[in-house]
Amino acid sequence: MNSPTFILHDSVKDPDAELWFFEPAGFTALPLDALLPEPGSPAADELRTVAAPFLDAAPNELVRQQFIAHFASGQQLLGALRVVGTVHCSIGVHRDDVGESSVSNGQPLLSFFTLSWRDTAMAPRGVTAARAVSAAEGHTHIEYLELPCGPATFSESVRTPSADSGLPQLPLLQVHAHLPHPDCKRLVVLTLSTTAVARRDQYRAILQQIAETVSFENPLEAGTSEAR
Repeated sequence: MNSPTFILHDSVKDPDAELWFFEPAGFTALPLDALLPEPGSPAADELRTVAAPFLDAAPNELVRQQFIAHFASGQQLLGALRVVGTVHCSIGVHRDDVGESSVSNGQPLLSFFTLSWRDTAMAPRGVTAARAVSAAEGHTHIEYLELPCGPATFSESVRTPSADSGLPQLPLLQVHAHLPHPDCKRLVVLTLSTTAVARRDQYRAILQQIAETVSFENPLEAGTSEAR
């Protein structure tokens, strides 16, 4: 049996990183820092340079303005995520190969993965993991697991956008994993969201697969130390 192949992101060498994890195939990370640059910064200039070819390719001014509006709306959503502690997000695109063609009608299944930090009251990690879901309204399928990185709780919820939100009125499945940090003062929340509610078992398995790879210590440094 061949060993699995992993592609390492440059962030794995970030000296300020506080956790490490692997994403399975099909997920593409969104560069939050590049998409949300400080006004007037070199990063903002780089973003304008990257976007220029798309704007120049617009067939008319109306399409150009629509692109700008959609891009700005996306930035607002990402900015709102960052305000609540989100430090990573990815878009998942997967082929529905379970066998029920009526679920996706041949269309790819889309999902959105986020990783966010939450401050918590000082407490043992198992207590923090339990509190994370006991206080969450509308969460079901609650499960407690011991992962390589420590205790964790999993849960899920289904929400429907309000009628005045402007969003499609489709149920949104959100699967959550709550992993307390070893400092016992905060936890990381992994959330996988999708409108493919009928595939909840598969998305639950994907999130658990990601959670099982989370490490609060650099695994590359650990491997180097063991090799010495």
